[in-house]
Amino acid sequence: MTTASDGPKKLFIKTYGCQMNVYDSQRMAEAMGAEGYVLTEDQSQADMVLLNTCHIREKAAEKLYSDLGRLKPLKAERPDLKIGVAGCVAQAEGDEIIRRMPIVDLVVGPQAYHRLPAMVKKGGGVDTEFPVEDKFEHLPKAPATRRAPAAFLTVQEGCDKFCAFCVVPYTRGAEVSRPVSRILTEARDLVARGVREITLLGQNVNGWHGEGPGGGEWGFGRLIRAIAEIDGLDRIRYTTSHPNDMADDLIEAHGSEQKLMPYLHLPVQSGSDRILKAMNRKHTAEEYLRLIDRIRAARPDIMLTSDFIVGFPGETDEDHRATLKLVEEVGFGTAFSFKYSPRPGTPAYDRPEVESVLADARLQELQALLSRQQKAAQEGMVGRELSVLFEKPGRNDGQMVGKSDYLHAVFVEAPEAKVGDLVRVRITHSAANSLAGELLAA
Repeated sequence: MTTASDGPKKLFIKTYGCQMNVYDSQRMAEAMGAEGYVLTEDQSQADMVLLNTCHIREKAAEKLYSDLGRLKPLKAERPDLKIGVAGCVAQAEGDEIIRRMPIVDLVVGPQAYHRLPAMVKKGGGVDTEFPVEDKFEHLPKAPATRRAPAAFLTVQEGCDKFCAFCVVPYTRGAEVSRPVSRILTEARDLVARGVREITLLGQNVNGWHGEGPGGGEWGFGRLIRAIAEIDGLDRIRYTTSHPNDMADDLIEAHGSEQKLMPYLHLPVQSGSDRILKAMNRKHTAEEYLRLIDRIRAARPDIMLTSDFIVGFPGETDEDHRATLKLVEEVGFGTAFSFKYSPRPGTPAYDRPEVESVLADARLQELQALLSRQQKAAQEGMVGRELSVLFEKPGRNDGQMVGKSDYLHAVFVEAPEAKVGDLVRVRITHSAANSLAGELLAA
């Protein structure tokens, strides 16, 4: 019979989906760490397995149930093994998860995971409430251990946009912005533990409007400037944004705040005004293009990325061509594109779908265009001098891998370097999804 090893209780976490889930998994690990659990990468040795789920893409629930099915033999061997499901599928499915998979002991939604330790103590249950209290205030302070040089920090959760294809308002709730003081405290703590780059997270992060120290409301640009004043912090990023919340002060911050990296992920989803209206995006293609002009005027070297949904219900060949035209006009550094998949509970769920073969063909055409743009953007980096923050050793001896200002993975021969070094590199080569460079003299 397989048993967990002696010593501290072990926690295995599998994280699906977005950066927000990565952050949430870290915080849940810290919460359970206060209860004596340590993380393990060996699922078979865990005292508790936690699946932190995402509900954005197609077949998210099916993937969860498939993973749970693979856990059945382990649970049969060790009935004392605790199995938990967290995240957005937990929020959407609730009690149904335990009904379908009785091996699951607890189900906790993304707004209630601060209650996870109490749930474990009482033996399990289901908690998918949207609590009144701020979950971040109820999570334990993270232990004073050194962190990786780059970290995520959630500043905003939920969304009030109600795009017709999106489950986020139903799984994450209404928009909530964390107060400035709590964000700055967490940011300073991260920097004190070795973090040099912070990515601010939110389902609609640039819609953040939190309470300032004096009680007034701050905008997102002002928050970025305040975080930039933290000594020891070298880089700031944020994701994911909505075009309608790119306020003037945020655009100006891209031009004036050097710690704010020249990289912006700004989803547009479609280049067709008719489809944008059907999606309830509340902006037009022209308004998006003019916004891009303003952002580039503030920061000419900024790299833009985006999201696209192909085959949204009602999309015609003309709508598809409008998307291709927008992509050609903007010129993206990279982008994420997906075939539409209906999500239960969303306004678009019951609308007639575009024929799958046709949607596939449109997706391939769009992805080919985006791949050409990505290749051109990366080849344009060759010969340039960039800053690279080393995050881990490379596959070869003496090699380090890090992220450039533009979020490209960069491989560098640097035998004397260590994780956390921020160095100047001349880019010498562009590969499929990465760059190579040579270390410049300090």
